[in-house]
Amino acid sequence: MNARTLDITSVRNQVSAEEWQTRVDLAACYRLVAMYGWDDLVFTHISARVPGHHDQFLINPYGLFFEEITASSLVKVNEEGAPMMETKFDVNPAGFVIHSAVHAGRPEVGCVLHVHSLYGTAVSAQKNGLLPLSQHATFPLTSIAYHDYEGVALRDDEKPRLVRDIGSANHLILRNHGLLTCGRTVADAFQSMYFLETACRMQILAQAGGNELIQLPQSMVDLNLAQSKAATTGKGASLVWPGLLRKLDRRNPGYDA
Repeated sequence: MNARTLDITSVRNQVSAEEWQTRVDLAACYRLVAMYGWDDLVFTHISARVPGHHDQFLINPYGLFFEEITASSLVKVNEEGAPMMETKFDVNPAGFVIHSAVHAGRPEVGCVLHVHSLYGTAVSAQKNGLLPLSQHATFPLTSIAYHDYEGVALRDDEKPRLVRDIGSANHLILRNHGLLTCGRTVADAFQSMYFLETACRMQILAQAGGNELIQLPQSMVDLNLAQSKAATTGKGASLVWPGLLRKLDRRNPGYDA
């Protein structure tokens, strides 16, 4: 699927170079979420703050599947979720309630990623949430929070509670709903979601085995936080992001149109 098939006009010459790069990264993130099987038809969202504009955000055009999204099709909205450039697409109001709340409460966050992934949602329905059952789990467990289910996120009065619950955490389990991660960059938010969803999958598979489970102690969780920085040679998500883009270029190119 490409921009011509969807009759989408390029906006590359209408935005700054910094905004265009963020658009490319965000469109890639949408397609990667689809590639990894975390999407839910056209529902759920990933948003990114426009560089240099604290009150402007990019979000998916409502109605396009994640695997179809391009840099030019992304909708630029203000803090109220109203489009700031001409677009033929709608914005899902439920999506922006969650995202605008996190962006407003966390000015350092550049990207917010929310999914209804199968294993993440399964863990979100468990009373004890994410358990320290795997090495993968130790990474999100250093920065995780929970938010109780309040129905489809359409009401602005839920925003203060969501901001309160996420606090300074970068991983949020929305009870009976799904997962949310945030990061300074799109790459950061995606990598955080990879580890969180993978840890949830490992938990469900381990529990399905039917044997007594071994939980890692908190000391090991704390140790792995420091060791993770050494494991990525201090590069964090930027170590894997170029490879993810190469993988996407081979399997579903055209996100950068």
